[in-house]
Amino acid sequence: MSDFVRRWWPLALVALAALWLRTNQLSRRPMHADEANQAVKTGELLETGRYAFDPRDHHGPTLYFSTLPIAWIRGESTLAELSETTVRLVPALFGTAGVVLLAFLAVPLMPARRPGRPPWAAILAAAFLAFSPPAVYYSRYYVQETLLVTFTLATLLCAARWWQSGRISWAACTGIGIGLMQATKSSAPLFLILAFIAVMAARMRRPATWSVWRHLGLGLLTALLTCSVLYSSFGTHLQGITDAFAAYLHGAERLAGETGHEKPWWYYLRMFGWFREGGLTWHQLAFSMLAIAGLLLALFGRDRVEASGTTLPADDSALRAVALYSVLLMAALSLIDYKTPWHVVHLVPGLAILAAAALAWLGRRRAGLLVAVPIAAIVLVNLHQQTRLAAFLRSADARNPYAYVHSSPDVLKFRPLAEQALAASPQQPIRVISAEYWPLPWYLRGLPDVGYWAQPPAECDGAMLVVSLENIEAVRPRLHGSYTERILGLRPGVLLVVLTPTADR
Repeated sequence: MSDFVRRWWPLALVALAALWLRTNQLSRRPMHADEANQAVKTGELLETGRYAFDPRDHHGPTLYFSTLPIAWIRGESTLAELSETTVRLVPALFGTAGVVLLAFLAVPLMPARRPGRPPWAAILAAAFLAFSPPAVYYSRYYVQETLLVTFTLATLLCAARWWQSGRISWAACTGIGIGLMQATKSSAPLFLILAFIAVMAARMRRPATWSVWRHLGLGLLTALLTCSVLYSSFGTHLQGITDAFAAYLHGAERLAGETGHEKPWWYYLRMFGWFREGGLTWHQLAFSMLAIAGLLLALFGRDRVEASGTTLPADDSALRAVALYSVLLMAALSLIDYKTPWHVVHLVPGLAILAAAALAWLGRRRAGLLVAVPIAAIVLVNLHQQTRLAAFLRSADARNPYAYVHSSPDVLKFRPLAEQALAASPQQPIRVISAEYWPLPWYLRGLPDVGYWAQPPAECDGAMLVVSLENIEAVRPRLHGSYTERILGLRPGVLLVVLTPTADR
């Protein structure tokens, strides 16, 4: 067995577990409105080859461009052929890659007990991320957040290699990572700024001597080139570069006004605590307690174990930087009134490293492994139980804290009803008369003559009508003949009336 295999085979098992959790039964959960909106945009890119960044209502282009090769491999070339599995494979694969990246990022912080042996503490940090309920849930969710987490980990790993080695190639790779972060979401600078503050405050040691400014210039250049290429759609839409800056103006307007996404300051802390919602219990207390212990050790403790023994010393300043970054990020996300649950995934990698560091410290005490190993097993079992509940058993349940204003399972009924209606009245259109209708464009994709109106048009008859409760009274007098009606849910608090002509019409 080679030294590489001997050292990393446990990480391969963790990565396989992460991949299975993120890819199993991907099409089972109904599409969220945000997922559907982005999937339709991807379908347009797939069909036309054109993409234009929208700074007001959409995030960066990496999600859409990353979907293209997977769609091509799966033989899908149109919006009608595009599937839930295809689009969700993108965050699933990036989420799995993030698990591996976290292990490599954590290795210098918690080295192996003996050189050449598996770095168990770093692998344990990866396992915590692999089984984390929010990390798994949003790795099965077609939004940008998981990609941003993975690009952030890649950037930090490259920056750490550059910091230690002084090699200019790592500076260039760091710039590419920053460019990918920026091309994913405009919130990328927040994570970069907090990471810089944490590194400076932790006074991380820089053993190499080299020209910092020349390397920083190269990193900035590669970052600008990377995000410019993507925002400009590989040079075909240069306005996308200026629109990337305009996204910050729209973001500031959104934060300054009422968005409906305002939450109390403790919103994210609650997700790592314990609470009951409609008879379901959600908690990550065991994991959180370990992370708090690791935080206290990183900030206030010092592990002076000598390298001459069976343990190599960890980099106290680097672990302190992780602790400071986690605290700063939690504070920043908590103080911003605008909150959505998928932002919580950015907290998981830092907490996973701190939790693993606490167990590594315990394992270095006399007979500490007899305690650390069972604790690690208990935490992983608890995380898996919560992940199973959140991502598989109750993935679209309104009581699920990660299923944010999620689409009702009723949305799966619209497509069969529409196909049945078109078979009965093939010359008639399908009319959706409602200001709220996502994710219906995804479920009605590929069907002929589907139209959308916020207000009732003069002519309302059709093979099938989907009408909001606000519009139904105005629609009924405009119909010719009789229709049967049924009510279906779109998402919590939003009901739609489905009308189809009666058989004797």
